[in-house]
Amino acid sequence: MNERQQNLFKLIVSEFTKSALPVGSKFIASSGKFKLSPATIRNEMVELENQGLISHPHTSAGRIPTQKGYEYFVENFITDIELNQKQKDFLDKTVKSFKDFKPQACKEIAKGVSEFTNGAVFVAFSDNDFYYTGLSNLFSQPEFEQHQLVYSLSRVIDHLDNVIKKIFNNINHDVEIYIGSNNPFSADCSSLVTKFGNKDNQGILGIIGPTRMDYQNNVSLLKYSQQLINNLK
Repeated sequence: MNERQQNLFKLIVSEFTKSALPVGSKFIASSGKFKLSPATIRNEMVELENQGLISHPHTSAGRIPTQKGYEYFVENFITDIELNQKQKDFLDKTVKSFKDFKPQACKEIAKGVSEFTNGAVFVAFSDNDFYYTGLSNLFSQPEFEQHQLVYSLSRVIDHLDNVIKKIFNNINHDVEIYIGSNNPFSADCSSLVTKFGNKDNQGILGIIGPTRMDYQNNVSLLKYSQQLINNLK
């Protein structure tokens, strides 16, 4: 992929993440971010489509990222960016009253994370105690207007403890990203999960959201939240 195609691909991912609408060549040309004609942009989009990174929904002239596209994006464009100060301050306040490690502190952080993501957030501990919040965020996303998807994901939430049990020991202190068919929770969405604590007090914190999620910000949210929890002795 050349540099122009990379920039075009990143723009498609960014715009689709914000709008949930397929991104067309006319929109890209009018955005002023590329000094290219719609025809040239269309040609580059065809090339990206040939590489399997974007697809062309039959009801629209625009393009959307594929699972392979999101995987490429995560692999190549997610960087170690610090969480913005507004979100840091909000999360700091959630643990201000906790001087040491308590499950309730982790649950408060999960609630805080749910304020800044379009997904559900869960926290689970080694004794199989778990908590989740933000389901309304998840089900309000356009992807889940289909009744069948809501039903499918509701079943996943009902059996969240079973999936957590299976993956708990495989999660490490990095942020693991599972997209679509690779997602242990559901192929209809994505998840990000990380481990926190030490051998005495271990747990995992995760976000379950639409495949069209802001991966960069969600990674930063989990890393900062992990740091807050780990600082509780």
